[in-house]
Parts: sequence; structure tokens; C-alpha cells
Amino acid sequence: MVSCQQKLELGKSNRIVEIETEYGDIKIKLYDETPLHRDNFVKLAYADYFDGTLFHRVIDGFMIQGGDPDSKAAKPGVRLGEGGPGYQIDAEFNPALFHKRGVIAAAREGDAVNPQKKSSGSQFYLAQGRVYTQGGLDTLLMKLNDRVKNQIFEKAQKDMATEIMKYQSEGDMDKVSELIDKIQVEVDSIFVTQQIKFTQAQIDAYTTVGGIPHLDGNYTVFGEVIEGIEFIDSIAKVKKDQFDRPLKDVSMKIKTVQ
Repeated sequence: MVSCQQKLELGKSNRIVEIETEYGDIKIKLYDETPLHRDNFVKLAYADYFDGTLFHRVIDGFMIQGGDPDSKAAKPGVRLGEGGPGYQIDAEFNPALFHKRGVIAAAREGDAVNPQKKSSGSQFYLAQGRVYTQGGLDTLLMKLNDRVKNQIFEKAQKDMATEIMKYQSEGDMDKVSELIDKIQVEVDSIFVTQQIKFTQAQIDAYTTVGGIPHLDGNYTVFGEVIEGIEFIDSIAKVKKDQFDRPLKDVSMKIKTVQ
């Protein structure tokens, strides 16, 4: 029998937690490669922080999300998802840890207010996703890289906007053309380093068990389900309101097992 003090011990490897729900229990191995997230989750579980919280956002074919302390005893119809312990966790991105079906990852605020992609202190989601064909995965990758290139272009254009406007006002279109060419060269150079590529491990996972590939590199993945993965599907399929909150509360308890 593992003592409570041993369960709390931070920095310990091979941690396993269990999410108890009315649909079944979900056992999760936390990754040692993401120690900040691992230790934080263990600390909160040990303090019973999650007990009585809800899976407040569920989207079949995508994920189920929980960990908002404001969801405890929340009235029906109340929109949730803004609560937390009052701190964030630095991102711990690892190319080997990606959004295959059954992983646990940290929710976070959007890039506009959180450019460093720091994680919520408590909110998390369990990935469900879908299975991709190789063609479907190639199409997704093309779209993701188009978005990356557009973002690089918009930033470069913004950086040179003053110069472009100056030469436009002077009617010097040759200079404008030179600047646009310069922007394109810069974009192509940066894109080489920022281009998204799927590893063979990602391709194998997304074309067999499935997952959520477009979230890779944007949200920290910090563990994976080792038992009870089917209960993610059960919870994802419940009836919900316009905010994706289940009409019948799906509460949880989380405890450390190892």
C-alpha cells in the first residue's frame, strides 16, 4: 500500500493517476518528460482539488475537457472554462509527445493573450480525435503550413509597412516592388525553420488510433491513458448545450495511484 506521503512526493517518476467518473475509471500515466505538468497534476490530485469538478466541455470526435474549479456545484446552463488555481505552467513541448487518441494535455488561454503558450494551472483535456487517411493527413499538413506561411508573411509585411507606405506615397513603385520581393525572400527563409512536419510516429498513430494532429506544438501533452480509454468516448457522446457543457453533469474525482 502506497502511503499518502509517497503519493505527494514531487519529482518522482512513473506517476499514475486515476479519474473516477460514473461512466468508468480512466487510468493515466503522466510523462516524466514533462515534469512541471506531472508534479502540478499530482499536487492538485493529492489536495483533492479536482474532486467534484466537471467535464464542462465535451465535443465528440475531438476531446473532453475538465479541471475548472468554478464547475463545482455550478448551476445548470452556466458557461464554464475560465477558472483555475491562479497560476500558469510554462509550456513543455516535446516532439515525441503528440495528440494521439487518449493523451492528456493542458488547456490554455489563446495566443493573443498568451503568446508563450503557457498552460492553465488546472484545466486539462483528454484527446479523442479521429482516424486520418494518409491523404487526409497530407491535406491537413498543407493547410497547417499555409497558415504558418501566412502568419510569417503578415508579420514581415507589418514590420516593413512604414517603408512600403513611404514609397507608395512618393510614387516609387520600383522600391515598393523591391520591398515586396525582400519580404518574400524573408518569408521563405523563416518558413524553412518553422515548417510543420509529421514524424513517422505521428503518421502511424494518426492513421491507426487517430487523434488531434492540428494541436501538436500548441498545447502541452503530459500523459496518456493506459486503462479506460473507452470512457472518453462515452463522455464525449453525452447530450450537451450550446456551450458544449453536458446537460447532465459529468463529475470526477482524481487520485494518485502510483
